Amino acid sequence: MYLSVIDVEPLEAYKLELTFENKEQRVFDVSPYLGLGKYAELKDPVLFRSVRSSFDSIQWDNEMDFDPEFLYQKSIPVGSVKC
Repeated sequence: MYLSVIDVEPLEAYKLELTFENKEQRVFDVSPYLGLGKYAELKDPVLFRSVRSSFDSIQWDNEMDFDPEFLYQKSIPVGSVKC
């Protein structure tokens, strides 16, 4: 079973603060994926900030998204983040 994303806020340095359905807040770093295919479009700061929660995950205006289980596994708790 995976946790749904209920809120997302774009941060500096291509990071996202995610809130999951269990109210846990975690930070996901998008930068390692910016060289992969259509994800490169997210280098545009305006597009990057267009992120929103969508169904059980997140989505940008260019329709790119990430799986919620992947987001949880690859993110770290808010208190552990060094920005």
